[in-house]
Amino acid sequence: MKSNQLMEHFETLAEKLGLQIIQGKGDFNGGGCIIRQDKVIVLNKMKPIEQRLRILAHEFSIMDLEGIFIVPVLREYINQHTVVTVSYTHLTLPTNREV
Repeated sequence: MKSNQLMEHFETLAEKLGLQIIQGKGDFNGGGCIIRQDKVIVLNKMKPIEQRLRILAHEFSIMDLEGIFIVPVLREYINQHTVVTVSYTHLTLPTNREV
């Protein structure tokens, strides 16, 4: 699927969720933020569209999208670009070494 079509699907999904996607110019990459209690996703329109799509995929991947219809190709794109977070627990293991 073409990048412009993916962008349109992201915009439709944002509309369904009541989110706003803002595209502007500046010295930033983009990402999600809250402006006056509204969740928005800010994109730098000077960055390549592939980078903007990855930012959107990441932002939507951390939202609860259960029960929301998402065009299959968009859901697949989001799943492919999901950042996996792994948490580690610090364990102290006994040692049998003599000092």
